[in-house]
Amino acid sequence: MIKAYVLINSETAYTYQVVEKIKGISGVVEIHEVLGPYDIVAEVEAADIDSILHILRQEIRVILGVRNTVTCITTD
Repeated sequence: MIKAYVLINSETAYTYQVVEKIKGISGVVEIHEVLGPYDIVAEVEAADIDSILHILRQEIRVILGVRNTVTCITTD
């Protein structure tokens, strides 16, 4: 199992909607709206890196209001 933390910048007017959409994505185990340089942090788990990439490219980055993402894949 691969785990990644996805740090998300969203357009201010869409932050709530982005969080709600991400909650419904399979593989997202936790999501938090945060203060600081990012607006949202999502914890994602998948079987392999290709599955993580699919979640990022096909499900998170396409959400209306997502400006950019930074992904941190864990090493443990």
